[in-house]
Amino acid sequence: MRAMVVRRYGPPNVLEVEQLPDPQPKAGEVLIRVKAIGVNFADLLQRMGLYPGVPKPPFVPGLEIAGVIEKVADGLRQTEGERLGPGDAVIALTDCNAYAEWIVVPAKQVYQLPPGMRFEDAAAIAVNYLTAYHSMFVMGNLQPGDRILIHGAAGGVGVAAVQLAHGHKLVTFGTAGPTKQEFLRKIGVDHAIDYHKSDFVEVVRKFAPDGIEMVMDPIGGRSLARSRQCLGPTGRLVVFGLAEAAGTSGRRNLIRALKALVQTPRFHPLKLMSENLTVIGVSMGRLASRGALLRHEMAQIFRMYGEGKIRPVLAKTFPLDQAAAAHQFIHDRKNIGKVILSVR
Repeated sequence: MRAMVVRRYGPPNVLEVEQLPDPQPKAGEVLIRVKAIGVNFADLLQRMGLYPGVPKPPFVPGLEIAGVIEKVADGLRQTEGERLGPGDAVIALTDCNAYAEWIVVPAKQVYQLPPGMRFEDAAAIAVNYLTAYHSMFVMGNLQPGDRILIHGAAGGVGVAAVQLAHGHKLVTFGTAGPTKQEFLRKIGVDHAIDYHKSDFVEVVRKFAPDGIEMVMDPIGGRSLARSRQCLGPTGRLVVFGLAEAAGTSGRRNLIRALKALVQTPRFHPLKLMSENLTVIGVSMGRLASRGALLRHEMAQIFRMYGEGKIRPVLAKTFPLDQAAAAHQFIHDRKNIGKVILSVR
């Protein structure tokens, strides 16, 4: 099979097309013919060697795919997930190995697609919408009328969070660069913030003097301290990335990564208690043991998709062998919505 392999940590051009042996499923696993792959910022960090738990090279990166089941291994138990069979159209979450024509995945990490869902839409849903839904409504328990600031609101998780917020009648603040402001208004962000021109803390406090209920921050570093300033009593700060460590060049820069870590604020428990604040960390790759919870969350996301309340925004689709160009596209901050790799 064809796969994109990282032979050394580095910039996008370290991704190379290689022929690898076709994987074979073991008990509890399914073999999937990949049709579309979601490209996440975490993939870029994997390639750079900055993602927690990333394998040593060589490895195949990627966290989510959509495709068709080719084979179900003997010994698959019904308790490991849905009743799956050859020919089923599915989404799958995986720790790595997504950038390939075939993939083997534990059945508990596989979800059947609703009728009529396109593979490209499916590949844009799993990581982004689960991250947003889990953060906002499972860990964050947001209620109608609550206010949320979404950093990177034009990105994959950002768009998902805005759509989910509208579906639950939340008030939205969203940050993005100057070229993406019109898009933010188009998708209905209540308060679009150009972070090049405006101080997002000042904008939030102008409309919510007592602070808001949640900030979703994938930037990390000193941004977390600024995001905290937007919160009022019962506020939740969601940390789900460290984009500050990556920069825009795509090159591995350990000094920059270390600087981002040093600039990350410390949250003292007693201080959080006195201010009635919560810090929530979210990493979908570390939730494999909560399969039943994720399956319930995915069912809610599929329901909202069927009702037309959410619809992935696709920034651009690249062929599998142009994965390096897809990564550079994201590094250059050109994406509005989700970047997809297509497998033909």
